[in-house]
Amino acid sequence: MAMALRVVVPPHPLLTHWLTVLREPQTPSPLYATAMAELGRWLSYEALRDWLPQRQLPIETPQGPVVGQVIDATVPLLALVEMPGGVGLWQGAQAVLPAAQLGHVVGNAGGITWHNWPEPIAERTGVMVFWGELAEPEPLLHLLDTLQSCGVSGGRLRLITAVAAAPALQVIGERHGALTLYTAAIDPELSSEGLVAPGIGALQARLLGFSRAT
Repeated sequence: MAMALRVVVPPHPLLTHWLTVLREPQTPSPLYATAMAELGRWLSYEALRDWLPQRQLPIETPQGPVVGQVIDATVPLLALVEMPGGVGLWQGAQAVLPAAQLGHVVGNAGGITWHNWPEPIAERTGVMVFWGELAEPEPLLHLLDTLQSCGVSGGRLRLITAVAAAPALQVIGERHGALTLYTAAIDPELSSEGLVAPGIGALQARLLGFSRAT
């Protein structure tokens, strides 16, 4: 039986605020980049809520003993950032994940290339993928297939994306149903140009300060 893709759209007013900033065609490039970073920060916070491993730490305070909880630093974390679209999301997320190892991924319809990707990926490593927006599914499918061949899937994997097109989610779910994905919005379709619709405009052009906002 196929597993259902788990897509989480956190109901947080800061997420909807920054998503609206991204959708507005007149938003200047610096503010657009800020909005992407803020989405990366808050979506990562939500993704880590029930995912980061913890350990108990007994503490003797001046007023008495207490048992605290700290992040288990013995479990490594790898952040894979899609280039260049996922960079904005990672710029916000790195404040939440300062100790994560960083790898860069370039995806296209023909496959993926990567830089600074550990081989092999250690057995206990958790992997977070930062993907600018989920439009055409093929590049992400290549990445997920590669990670699966490295033994990374299911509970070891989280994906962060600003917006996701419903048709792309359907394709991803058919092949990688154990994936958990966090996004600010699920948009209904893709435009004739392959952009998420209504979407956040031409992501790379707007991040780089080009004039094309649609």
